[in-house]
Amino acid sequence: MTGAEFKRRRRALLKSMSPNGLAILPAARETIRNRDVHYPFRQSSDFSYLTGFPEPDAFAVFAPKRKEGEFILFCRPRDPEREQWDGTRIGVEGAIARFGAAEAHPLDELDAILPTLIEGRTSLYYPIGTEDALDARIMGWVRQVRAKTRTGAVAPDTFVNIESVLHEQRLIKHQSELTLMRHAARISAKAHRRLMQACRPGLNERDLEAEFQHACATAGARFLAYPSIVGGGTNACTLHYTANDAPLRDGDLVLIDAGCELDGYASDITRTFPVNGRFSPAQREVYDLVLAAQQAAIASARPGCHWNEPHEAAVRVLTKGLIQLGILTGKVGKLIKDEAYKPHYMHRTGHWLGMDVHDVGAYKRDGEWRLLESGMVLTVEPGLYLPATDTVPEPYRGIGIRIEDDVLITEDGNEILSAAAPKEPDEIEAVMGS
Repeated sequence: MTGAEFKRRRRALLKSMSPNGLAILPAARETIRNRDVHYPFRQSSDFSYLTGFPEPDAFAVFAPKRKEGEFILFCRPRDPEREQWDGTRIGVEGAIARFGAAEAHPLDELDAILPTLIEGRTSLYYPIGTEDALDARIMGWVRQVRAKTRTGAVAPDTFVNIESVLHEQRLIKHQSELTLMRHAARISAKAHRRLMQACRPGLNERDLEAEFQHACATAGARFLAYPSIVGGGTNACTLHYTANDAPLRDGDLVLIDAGCELDGYASDITRTFPVNGRFSPAQREVYDLVLAAQQAAIASARPGCHWNEPHEAAVRVLTKGLIQLGILTGKVGKLIKDEAYKPHYMHRTGHWLGMDVHDVGAYKRDGEWRLLESGMVLTVEPGLYLPATDTVPEPYRGIGIRIEDDVLITEDGNEILSAAAPKEPDEIEAVMGS
């Protein structure tokens, strides 16, 4: 991502703010895993989106029409002793030279300088309610300004959640973002294909989990977008199964929901395939039904369609299919109205995708489902989960299937970013046979 792209994003944010507003945005902090060990650091998506700055504990301030500069960054200073242990820091000078800040200051000057930046501003934008300590700190700065109102100081009287502005901006992806998302999807799709070729009875679920992470890392995506789900047999009926520690048995299916993160952008792909490389007749019957539901949903993911249309399309196909399988009885319309499908399809058909795997942006506007627009990216992921209970006809018991793709809304339709991951059953069997 270029400096010009970050500058464009900041300019769009500043334009959407009140001319006399001020925005304060914190970076992510390092988090202790246990004792002296930290979790791998990942920058806050919002902070990364606007600055590209990769270090923890920083603060970014955006001040429209400020003559000294509209982008101010507070960050950790250079520290040779700490750098010996943890690596080189960017420092104040690097924040200006490399990340386009008009001004940069050491973090220990934050409490002294922020009230001076707030003074004279009538609106304050920050992530309201995300963290009690941040709310308290910002209100402390505001109170310092209010204490000087008798001398003519002006303090903010309007407080706006910056997420309401910034997340709508992030919802529409620009070409530089789409380039990364296409690349991330290709890496993950290739890894899913590799798992199909590697899978065989007797392996453990964690073997496929490790194989996926290795395939992504060697392709340039060191981190995954979320913990991988590798569910063999009935484990696939648990939506967020992440134990990944059971043996893969001959005759079972395995559901793998896994995607890499590349330069801060996520992919999210699910494929389900037979452990031994061949679908049984009952598995193929259910698989074909879920695939038909996904195809109907993708056909409804077009500009001008509302957000819920893909879900409605998938539900209709799945409900008809559950009747044909002998799991539901009744008329399709009433079964849908009564949500009779929900014991076997209990989740939505998709979500926004971007820097976060469940990305930001409102699904409704003024109480109505929003219309899909070119540049939005969503997942399309219907599934069926048929537990091994008496309510399910015997041939279908213990089958869990989900098929998920990453879909970009284009000007005249859509583009399936994850199309390289095999999902047609004949192709899956051919890949596994190779």
